[in-house]
Amino acid sequence: MNPKKFGATIRALREQQQISLRKFADKVGISPTYLSKVERDEFPPPGEKKIKEIAEALGQDPDELLALAGKVSSDLPAIIQQRPRELASFLRSAGELSPEDLAKVTKYVEKMKRQG
Repeated sequence: MNPKKFGATIRALREQQQISLRKFADKVGISPTYLSKVERDEFPPPGEKKIKEIAEALGQDPDELLALAGKVSSDLPAIIQQRPRELASFLRSAGELSPEDLAKVTKYVEKMKRQG
């Protein structure tokens, strides 16, 4: 995803899929006027629930669109608060890994989770 602003990214993704502004607004349950202003970055990004609906409608990862909007999924703070020291340390260390290495770590953790 380009380091564009949230609205410009949404607009580009919508236009790539050749979805009209009005049709897309109806699909995600917002007014075309509001969507237009968000896409022009005249209004801030909507809330988490609406961003997730936008992501689904565009076939995008919701966490990436949330991050682009300067937000994180609401389930993450509770996860971090369960083990703040360990998870903060893990995130700081993992933040320096390449995307490929992060994918390997994720697969490893998922395997550990399945094994109990």
